[in-house]
Amino acid sequence: MKIISKNVSDTAKIAHDFIEKISLGFYNTALVVGLYGDLGSGKTTFTQSIAKNFGITEDVTSPTYVIEKIYDIEHSKFKKLVHIDAYRLDFAKELLALEWERTLADSRNIIFIEWPERVLEALPENHAKIYFKFISENEREIEI
Repeated sequence: MKIISKNVSDTAKIAHDFIEKISLGFYNTALVVGLYGDLGSGKTTFTQSIAKNFGITEDVTSPTYVIEKIYDIEHSKFKKLVHIDAYRLDFAKELLALEWERTLADSRNIIFIEWPERVLEALPENHAKIYFKFISENEREIEI
């Protein structure tokens, strides 16, 4: 489904609906969500909206230079939101330095990964995929 977001409020609504939908599922491992799209297409803004939906009050910024940020959440299904920016990674095995296998094995984790195409070999084949496209200064196309 493709949705046009015209502002941050629209993106927040899309994020809320996404959380409602995924909260209905059962997961044996962490839920991995790949955020696909060019620079400036709305990936971090979407993750910020997800964080607000989970009640995170910290300032959520792109982990471009630190690669990974982890936030505690109180949700019926998830306990940690893991935000990864793989833009600076050259190989999927670099995720191992982030205790990737342990993070992935915990079904109480929800992982949002920007630039997932850079580390596809390490991601579950059935990971959720969200596609972002820059339309104009105020509009983004989000395909879930």
